[in-house]
Amino acid sequence: MHAALLDLSSLGPDDLHFDALEAAVDSLDYYAHTQGVEQTVARLQGKQVAIVNKVPLSAEVLAQLPELKHIQVAATGTNNVDLDYAKQHGISVQNCQAYGVDSVAQHTLMLMLTLSTRLLDYRQAVQQGAWSRSQNFCLLDYPVESLAGKTLGIVGYGELGQGVARLAEAFGMQVKVATRPGQPSYGERLALAELLPQVDILSLHCPLTADTKDLIAAPQLQLMKPSALLINCARGGIVNEGDLLQALANKTIAAAATDVLSVEPPPADHPMLQYQGNNLIITPHSAWASRKARQTIVEQLAQNITSLNTDAAQFLLV
Repeated sequence: MHAALLDLSSLGPDDLHFDALEAAVDSLDYYAHTQGVEQTVARLQGKQVAIVNKVPLSAEVLAQLPELKHIQVAATGTNNVDLDYAKQHGISVQNCQAYGVDSVAQHTLMLMLTLSTRLLDYRQAVQQGAWSRSQNFCLLDYPVESLAGKTLGIVGYGELGQGVARLAEAFGMQVKVATRPGQPSYGERLALAELLPQVDILSLHCPLTADTKDLIAAPQLQLMKPSALLINCARGGIVNEGDLLQALANKTIAAAATDVLSVEPPPADHPMLQYQGNNLIITPHSAWASRKARQTIVEQLAQNITSLNTDAAQFLLV
């Protein structure tokens, strides 16, 4: 089988090993970036395997690639692939799973700690000389909160949510889990409206669907404590960004941190990037991207391709 990886740069810097992936195919062409239908089709001509992260493989593209038999997605989400067309034309689609649990979980806790310890405020104060001018040995201008004893609410309790819960419990937090959107409370899981007033920190780890778009907007933010923190390491569209900015400015909640935005990469004038307060942290969709996680993606791609000729092909999505 001949393959092409169309957006190598999306896997990060040149610090990964591709031996296993190269061994899984007869030939592998690498492209740092691929844009547009014409370039995508040209680079996949004569290939049986397409490896993509975010490059769109629409019906228009796939219809021009009669030799293409397999699509490997170097991520969990497959929304960039026309799955209906692939299924109708016998093109297998496989994704990567659970590669970034540790990476996302530690990033989530990092954001909680950064906000709780007022790290950005203290860093700025030190840089501006406030500690040097202090009459005491320490600087205590910004109240620091401990995670121990706080209540963490989690929306989305799959592998990522559970990974965050394990770390949170190690810090002494009490974890409460929301039901899926639209479902009533059951067991120990709480409806979102019931959960929100109870939490000190809300952490999002659910997929972006029709049910979760704008899941956290003005009505939900108003249910939270004024001291509450919001962490989003899921998808940007889950939080209504305009409502969040207003809530931060009005101190409806204390602070927020997000690793995702509704448009990525965001334009320079994106409203979230224009906000100047230290009660908002934005990281550039990097929570997943530890070297270990990225190397795991490469290894899963190789395993998935190898499985195509074995009974292990149960990984197939379509």
